[in-house]
Amino acid sequence: MEQARDEIIASADTNESESYRTGGKMSEAMASDVRSLGAGQAGGQASRKQTPLAVAMYRFSLWLRSPRPYLMLTGFILFLGFWYVAVEVWKLPRFAEMPGPTEVMHEWLSENPTYGLSVFLPEYYLHIWVSTRRIAIAFFLATAIGVPLGLFLGWSKRFKQYVFPVFELLRPVPPLAWVPLAIVMFQGSETPVIFLTFLASFYATALNTMLGVESIDESYIRAASCLGAKRWQVFRHVIVPAALPFIFTGLQISIGVAWFSLVAGEMVSGQYGLGYVINTSYTMVRYPTIIIGMATLGIVGYTTSAAIRLLGDHMMQWRTRELALGADK
Repeated sequence: MEQARDEIIASADTNESESYRTGGKMSEAMASDVRSLGAGQAGGQASRKQTPLAVAMYRFSLWLRSPRPYLMLTGFILFLGFWYVAVEVWKLPRFAEMPGPTEVMHEWLSENPTYGLSVFLPEYYLHIWVSTRRIAIAFFLATAIGVPLGLFLGWSKRFKQYVFPVFELLRPVPPLAWVPLAIVMFQGSETPVIFLTFLASFYATALNTMLGVESIDESYIRAASCLGAKRWQVFRHVIVPAALPFIFTGLQISIGVAWFSLVAGEMVSGQYGLGYVINTSYTMVRYPTIIIGMATLGIVGYTTSAAIRLLGDHMMQWRTRELALGADK
């Protein structure tokens, strides 16, 4: 905008000189353009001073005016419509034992649920809280260990030669295969579930972080070294910021696979949690409760993944500006 204003002002000066020689004045249209650009710049400075809440509301209003929420709503309507038609209208043989959306919603929103689980009962929120707490602990441990390990795997070739073969040997082993050893190694029923949840999240975080470091252009590292940066300064100011996009991509993947592993762990040794709800509902033939547990798992999982995505966007605002500048070119 400043460049455009300078060009208009320069053009205006030229025209004014011509007009001066001809005894005229700068055209009113040109003056109006300059005033509008100045007002726009002032407005931009004022918008930068707005509160975060105002900025969030502005972005939300933009999102509402875009087609994205309506396309998303259409997708949900089509999914629920297919479920309703296949189960309750057509009654297809493959869906004969499956509860329809009407039965599930009636059970989910009932004050006196037939199968003992609805939004009005405290047990429902206890299961959500227990699963969320296990995910938070496992995800924190996986991030605290996986990110530094991935950084060093990508940064030091000697360290990678020692550690990466063992890492790749253990990574294909599914978390369910660790269940017997987890029960033997850890006491109680809580720690094995957290350990199984941690495993899948840890591999995704460490591997994406390592790939992020290895994808950094060598010219950045050479440029920092030529400017006198020490090795730890290159690591702190070049390696870590440049690897952040891969790190947060890995965190979004890891929070998803953590929910997979959590449900598997809770089915084996948990006493509470959404996986425990799904497993016990299956053994006691409470099919609507299975759907309630799955839907709740999807909502909570989507919320945690969105929170990681928002945190990444907040910490990588420089990348958003960089992409915006690249889009202008």
